[in-house]
Amino acid sequence: MNDMERLRTPLTWLYVPGDRPEVVCKALSSGADVVIVDLEDAVAPHRKAYALDATVDLLADAHPVPVHVRVHSPLDIPTLAPLPGLCGLRVPKVTHATDIHRIAGLAPGLPLYPLLENALAVEHAYAIATAHPAVRGIALGEADLRADLGVRDDRGLDWPRSRVVVAARAAALPPPAQSVHPDIGDLDALAAGCARGRAMGFLGRAAIHPRQLPVIERAYLPTPEEIDAAREVVAAAAADRGALALPDGRFVDAAVVEGAHRVLALASRTA
Repeated sequence: MNDMERLRTPLTWLYVPGDRPEVVCKALSSGADVVIVDLEDAVAPHRKAYALDATVDLLADAHPVPVHVRVHSPLDIPTLAPLPGLCGLRVPKVTHATDIHRIAGLAPGLPLYPLLENALAVEHAYAIATAHPAVRGIALGEADLRADLGVRDDRGLDWPRSRVVVAARAAALPPPAQSVHPDIGDLDALAAGCARGRAMGFLGRAAIHPRQLPVIERAYLPTPEEIDAAREVVAAAAADRGALALPDGRFVDAAVVEGAHRVLALASRTA
């Protein structure tokens, strides 16, 4: 994680097609915490070479917003890795820890974000998350995962979602961001999905259109009531280092205090 990403906990990750540099430039001022230039699914096969060239031009300089690239092929990586504007690589279709070792060798020192997009990848989630120090986060690629599993109902992804949340936590990585909501016109469904994702332990969400960004951010920022409760916990813990009960009956131990600190850190985004 570079200095820009440390200063602001990312909640919104905006995908933009790499073969549309004018859209990428607009995305940089969209308010997204991270812009992900997509060289894979969003780009037609005959446009891949152009998308790579356009991305190389874009990343010749650093930008105020962290820019990641979802690569199409490992062959893209030696061209991208030295660029000063590149802050991380999204690696699609990772299935084994050995995939990460190979990618890390092509991009020394660059943060890697593996995408788990099939059943085998989900089974190997923890091994992938701990494969190399360059791994800074993991996430599901739900469109491909749905197809691989033959899932027809959203509930069919509950277990893989929980699996990736647990694997990230066990590997001491940040909570994963949710996969994209593909219907950019249904913001109510997006908000409901974010609320469910937050309850499952996700933090933030990928987006495919700027109009989705404020919905995601609102869903994942703590409410005033949550902030007040967290402040009460932190204050009580500062006064008494042991386990204790608050006046409303809530029991406070070290894990509760840690959670309260996370809430306050997230709330500081709006300060």
